[in-house]
Amino acid sequence: MAAQQDQNHPDRPYNNLLRRLSNADFKLIEPFLITVTGESDNLLYNPGDNVQIVHFPCGPSLASYLVPNEDGRDVETILVGREGAVGGIVSHGFLPAYTRIMINAGGPFVRLRVSKLEAAKAKSPTLRNLFARYADCMLAQVFQSTACNAIHSVEQRTAKWIISAIERTGTDLVPLTHEQLSAMLGVGRSYTSRVIQTFKAEGVLETRRGAILVHDRDALASRSCLCHDAVKRHFEEVLRGVYPTEEARPAKQSLSSAK
Repeated sequence: MAAQQDQNHPDRPYNNLLRRLSNADFKLIEPFLITVTGESDNLLYNPGDNVQIVHFPCGPSLASYLVPNEDGRDVETILVGREGAVGGIVSHGFLPAYTRIMINAGGPFVRLRVSKLEAAKAKSPTLRNLFARYADCMLAQVFQSTACNAIHSVEQRTAKWIISAIERTGTDLVPLTHEQLSAMLGVGRSYTSRVIQTFKAEGVLETRRGAILVHDRDALASRSCLCHDAVKRHFEEVLRGVYPTEEARPAKQSLSSAK
């Protein structure tokens, strides 16, 4: 399980996918891992860029895939935290990016060149299998997001995205702006603002500068669709222990302490 992995590999970066690797598999890539600090709203890839680096979000860091559209809007497809990685997961070589990849919540990231990951995969069937299973989980997120956008309300999807961010960051203070939420939902900012105002009036959450502070997770969960739960179940079936679990709810933070 995730908690056991943390105890077994406390010296590794706080990324559950990296902590899921066996000692032998981790040693294949360990010399090539570089830890950097990613800043919120930093662009990792544009469509057409050569994908040469895999980025592993660590701790509370978040990244997302955004699909540009003809009206100039970017629509977010999936959110990725410490359960995974972005860029170069399934490619064999330097293939062009199809989407934009953006950092939503800044923090530590571990970088690994795609060429080094591919060399390690060639040496280890178990490492190759692990990343293949993670790619399957990513595809499941894309499928579920497509279905969710088609059948669920803006309110349900807003609650789902906030819960998803909470679980990945491990805090009730979610570093999401109205603009980012609007991109995730593929709707105008006014729609998102109305939903957020409703949640505020009901005492579910409050807004801070550049963030949302959730007061009542249970109330938020009751307003969410079940798509997030479906993705979590698939993670547990395919990569047990990799999706972030909540050992304890952290105390609510001020925005200044979260930086």
